Amino acid sequence: MEQVFGDPAKQALYIQVVDALNAVFGVHPGFRAAHAKGVVCRGTFRPAATAASLSCAGHFQTTAVPVTVRFSNSTGVPNIPDFDPHATPKGMAVKFHVPGVGDTDIVAASSNGFPVSTAEEFLEFVRAIAGSGPDAAKPTPTDRFLSTHPRTLAFLALPKPTPASYGSESYFALNAFRFINREGARRFGRYFIRPVGGNQYLDQAEAEKKSPDFLAEEIATRLAAAPVDFRLSAQLALPGDPTHDGSSVWPDDRPQVELGILSLTERAADSDAAQKALIFDPSRLSAGIELGDDPLPLDRSGVYAVSYARRNP
Repeated sequence: MEQVFGDPAKQALYIQVVDALNAVFGVHPGFRAAHAKGVVCRGTFRPAATAASLSCAGHFQTTAVPVTVRFSNSTGVPNIPDFDPHATPKGMAVKFHVPGVGDTDIVAASSNGFPVSTAEEFLEFVRAIAGSGPDAAKPTPTDRFLSTHPRTLAFLALPKPTPASYGSESYFALNAFRFINREGARRFGRYFIRPVGGNQYLDQAEAEKKSPDFLAEEIATRLAAAPVDFRLSAQLALPGDPTHDGSSVWPDDRPQVELGILSLTERAADSDAAQKALIFDPSRLSAGIELGDDPLPLDRSGVYAVSYARRNP
């Protein structure tokens, strides 16, 4: 049943977004409409001493909490080769299991920024792609969309190198959240997730010599030998920085607060079943972290709920 409680017009929008994604990538029962191909890993999060200065959220106060992480490829095609340029940006979704509190999620991608600022624009963009097949007249619907959306054009022009590992890529949560500490101080921030071992990429010729599924295979082998660690931080907004628009990237010189270390220790033995059942929701937040003025987290939550209902009828 495709139902998201709330505004019926929004519910219709979410269904239309999933329909549009299916029009581009095809319908693949049991898989997500976007970021269909993935692998689930498990580990722990250990907060840094500086985390509590930003937020009183439970996972920033304790010594360690378990986490479930899903890495993924772009597109709704479940068998897309990992080295296909369309398989990037990669995704990293994190679910913190906070004892006595419940789960809280981060949804991130390997590109710093998003192609559009609203769900309505995203629907227009995906429909334009769907209507821009090889037989489409010039200018295509995508050409026309990009001519009036320079940030989308800039996003599409970003480099898309294939990482050597899911564990050697950086990931960025695209939306700003309001962090609140125990003194009541409030700051807007965006999550950055960076590999402790640094970024490592393959050139395209080297990548194409790999197995189509080499990233899932590689992370399993890597985790069997040693944990894979990521450093979680929050980039903080300064006055005047847009907090309502995930397509607007803040300057690199904005202050950052270290939040802790995500240490992955195993690929889930039930990865295929787990990723079908899991839903990562950017609006699922703990006390100490709030939605801000960006509409996309709630809209992404609605779209993900429709996609979840379709893969788990």
